[in-house]
Amino acid sequence: EVQLVESGGGLVQPGGSLRLSCATSGYTFGNYDMTWLRQAPGKGSEWVSTVNSAGGTTYHADSVKGRFTISRDNDKNTLYLQMSSLRPEDTARYYCAAEIGSDYARGQGTQVTVSS
Repeated sequence: EVQLVESGGGLVQPGGSLRLSCATSGYTFGNYDMTWLRQAPGKGSEWVSTVNSAGGTTYHADSVKGRFTISRDNDKNTLYLQMSSLRPEDTARYYCAAEIGSDYARGQGTQVTVSS
């Protein structure tokens, strides 16, 4: 069974930093690109970042470029999102996701709240 479990969210002041993790199991992590998504209250899902299977190529939404960094450790089957210079508009539930063959897997998410 494919499992993706996010952690690392919390309450942080504007300008602060957080590191999200996504622990995976049930599939060959190193074979697939991985993605972070987020969903703010009352809004649709927003793509944040993607990293290719080897970890050498990353993509970030313009809204987070220069502030967020996606990475992965294929030995630990874990995906990360380093977030810095956080803004109130970054408040959302953050999800890791992957397209595994014809299936789409997503975790339960971790809440990030940016507020003073």
